[in-house]
Amino acid sequence: MEILEKAKERIKKEVTDIEIRTDLTDDQKVTRICTVFGTTCAAIAVQPIPFADIFVLTPIQAYMGKKIADIRGFSISEAGASEIFKELAGLVGLGFLSQQLAIGAYKTVLPFISGFTTIPLVFGLTYGMGKVMDYYFEKKIKGEKIDPEMIKSIFKKAKAEGKQKSKEKKEEIHKQKNEL
Repeated sequence: MEILEKAKERIKKEVTDIEIRTDLTDDQKVTRICTVFGTTCAAIAVQPIPFADIFVLTPIQAYMGKKIADIRGFSISEAGASEIFKELAGLVGLGFLSQQLAIGAYKTVLPFISGFTTIPLVFGLTYGMGKVMDYYFEKKIKGEKIDPEMIKSIFKKAKAEGKQKSKEKKEEIHKQKNEL
């Protein structure tokens, strides 16, 4: 029972109430959210559910967008977060779709390498989308134009950064995977 209470408190501190924390800057909060959701999505993606990932991961990533919007003070409903996520995924382009297809292929055709490839792929994708959503919300709040080329640049850089972070979070990802 004590473990469950500790887990609930951690989720509250790290996710559900992160926007009201005063010990972190907004940039630190966004990075934490991108990391927490990257870890969670990577742990889910290595589960043996071929091609179901997009239906499981997309709502989780949309919720990540809602939390980033909350941190930045951008008012959004969870349904709206899903629409924004889809819009930004479209701006990022076919890279998003091809990665989803690759995840499915790793699980069906190449299951023996899925753990090595899926974790950095999904973590990087989720982290990158989080950083793109952060840029989007910051621009929207300021009433500035969204630059599609900047979105692509941010995604590419953040995805690479996320892949690197996935190596640091490898143990945590495997722990979450085993708990699922």
